[in-house]
Amino acid sequence: MQRLVEGIHKFQQDIFASQQRMFQRLVDGQKPLALFITCSDSRINPNLLTQTQPGELFIMRNAGNIVPPYGVAGCGEAATIEYAVSVLKVEDIVLCGHSHCGAMGALLDPDAVQELPAVRAWLSHAESTARIIKENYSHIREPKARLTATVEENVLVQLENLRTHPSVAAALARGTVKLHGWVYKFETGQVFAYDAAQNQFTMLGDRTGAVQVHDGRELQAI
Repeated sequence: MQRLVEGIHKFQQDIFASQQRMFQRLVDGQKPLALFITCSDSRINPNLLTQTQPGELFIMRNAGNIVPPYGVAGCGEAATIEYAVSVLKVEDIVLCGHSHCGAMGALLDPDAVQELPAVRAWLSHAESTARIIKENYSHIREPKARLTATVEENVLVQLENLRTHPSVAAALARGTVKLHGWVYKFETGQVFAYDAAQNQFTMLGDRTGAVQVHDGRELQAI
């Protein structure tokens, strides 16, 4: 806790003081560039990853970057999504999974969360991901590669769940919002984005012009 308190003091003295005008402008409201949905994992910092400032990302985080389908009772995620799309008018929604995801590991090994009933119940919203891996990826047995496939397929499954939310469906029909599926490899800093035309993940931010392919169907382990 002392580390956190010291961080607050440093922020107030060094950061806030030098950017006070920016923070004062935020009092007038927010107009974020995107809704960024990602995992609660402490190794992911969306603003650091995208080099964005306060007010530029509307962030939703939970274990496994899961989006329950619309209509699930007591789902705070639905309220966050609806507010971002209908009120804040975000133009992009990024759903970002990550390497070495513990939630996806638990999806592959349910016994690991046998004593965690709340976690088990939450992961039921990724049951389609588990089924896809079980029935379509039997040829991938190496644990790291299998986890990578799970991470990627879960991003695609949760994007489909996003489409069940009325606010998202209406915005997609109007062409006022775009959906993006990313996977962040935190140990290398690489981000792979799903390319529907190629039906695979390709690396973002490669300034050399070469495109690295990260194919969730014949996967190299990340």
